[in-house]
Amino acid sequence: MKKSLAFLLTAAIGASLLTACGQSGTASATAAGTTAAASSEEAKASAEETAETSAEASADSSDDASYTIGIGQFAEHGSLDNCREGFLAGLAEEGIEEGKNLTVIYENAQADGGTCSQIATNFAGKKVDLMCGIATPMAQAQYGVALKTDIPVIFTAVTDPIAAELANADGTPVGEITGTSDKLPVEAQLQMIREILPEAKTIGIMYTTSEVNSESAIAEYKELAPNYGFEIVESGISSSADIPLAADALIPKVDCITNLTDNTVVASLPVILDKAAAKNIPVFGSEIEQVRIGCLAAMGLDYIDLGKQTGQMAAKVLKGEAKASELNFETIKDAAFYGNEKVAENLGITLPESLTGNAAELFTEIAQ
Repeated sequence: MKKSLAFLLTAAIGASLLTACGQSGTASATAAGTTAAASSEEAKASAEETAETSAEASADSSDDASYTIGIGQFAEHGSLDNCREGFLAGLAEEGIEEGKNLTVIYENAQADGGTCSQIATNFAGKKVDLMCGIATPMAQAQYGVALKTDIPVIFTAVTDPIAAELANADGTPVGEITGTSDKLPVEAQLQMIREILPEAKTIGIMYTTSEVNSESAIAEYKELAPNYGFEIVESGISSSADIPLAADALIPKVDCITNLTDNTVVASLPVILDKAAAKNIPVFGSEIEQVRIGCLAAMGLDYIDLGKQTGQMAAKVLKGEAKASELNFETIKDAAFYGNEKVAENLGITLPESLTGNAAELFTEIAQ
């Protein structure tokens, strides 16, 4: 009996132990499964977070793109300086700003065609992202060099891109080049001169024979001048050294002089103004800076605005929103009247209210 009782007790204890072990195994398995599931969820979340971070980094990388551009300027004078200032301002308005995400390499050719080619070659050697050519000779030199590369060219202050062979006859680009034209509002200028000088008969124009833009402008003046009772007397020069003698020869033959956007002439404009003032001959400008420094008046352009327009075009190309070859060249939208009342006083001329009343700007002194 004792043996049987002991046996039963032993069996009961064994069964209890087996049950406990079974329950413990189930609990361990459940815990392990829960832990594995949690680890899987954490891994999934971590992968999603990594993907989001990677996408954000990629977007930030795009937003933080930086650029290097080469700006070549043909000559040193206020009009072209304003173009450069406006160009950088136009880029900045589009989020491309010097000192932040833009490096600018600037060089000036000092009105020398050979130097233009050297500057363009230098830019290409530095593999800039874009070249900006200020004035026709510089734009032509840059495009000639850029043809051998994949560097786009954006020009400004090019009076006649078609004549300069930088655009096709329909205004489309000839390649990866586009920009803005500073084509003169010739008819508006003639109307203005007639209104200010009702008795004038002859208008003198000095121009550089090697500048295709100037030849184009001269042709338009000759075509339209008879409609306003004027005769055009032209004087061609080959370099700035010719200007003093050419001015001396031209001034006695004319009632007034009108200036083009001819770079060589503009760079020596103070010489012409001094000689003309000595003979009481009015000189009309083609844009705001020329009036500021001593021309009587102009129905002309604001080159800072022209530069801004160019900078906005360049921003599209740099950002990859368009290729230069997809953008037709543009012209400044509106010409405006600029007058210098101090010059008018010196010449004994009264600027008509019909012009001054709508002037974009009137100067009361001659800037030095």
